[in-house]
Amino acid sequence: MREIVLDTETTGFEPEDGHRIVEIGCVELVNQIPTGETYHVYINPDRDMPTEAYDVHGISEEFLADKPRFTEVVQGFIDFIGDAKLVIHNAEFDMRFINHEFKMAGFPALPMSRAVDTLAIARKKFPGSPASLDALCRRYEIDNSSRTFHGALLDSELLAEVYLHLLGGRQHGLGLAGDNAGGARASAVLADIKRQSRPKRNFDVTPDELKAHKDMIENDLTDAIWKEGAA
Repeated sequence: MREIVLDTETTGFEPEDGHRIVEIGCVELVNQIPTGETYHVYINPDRDMPTEAYDVHGISEEFLADKPRFTEVVQGFIDFIGDAKLVIHNAEFDMRFINHEFKMAGFPALPMSRAVDTLAIARKKFPGSPASLDALCRRYEIDNSSRTFHGALLDSELLAEVYLHLLGGRQHGLGLAGDNAGGARASAVLADIKRQSRPKRNFDVTPDELKAHKDMIENDLTDAIWKEGAA
């Protein structure tokens, strides 16, 4: 099973108000195991960067000036996600922006049924507790010290770890029984484990033990069938 953990950064909260995506980051999971494959792109939104948004992600209008437009990267994005489930924290927000960009670029919208919302999972699992990405990293002791700003790829990598914990821990999706890519990767990992070699253990028999054994055969096993055959 292939899933894509996804995050976006934007110029604001509402695409209907003219706000746009400026960054997309994706991490691939196969059978809930990170494969190391990622997708990351910055996007020129053809508009200014509000101060409120810059304070969140630190991406400036000047930095984005020479970056590609969404129409230039949309096919690469579609090719990467394929038909995989999309694992997103607060999925409604990101899906709204993605589908707004798709519409403007002339592509059909992605159905919400493709999205797995980790925010909803966390709220159901820990009702009444903080469920932000930072809060979940703290809960699961995931190091997010490098997250001084929001960043789509970094947040996707952190969310991938959180997602695996929400499902019950990293061992949840080893998938060793299958012959698919995830199972093959997991099997390869296990095959690389170095087994500790131990020296052969010798159990020397003492003279007293040898004598006791001989006495038992001669005195206690007089009717043994194997002794009659040997005679």
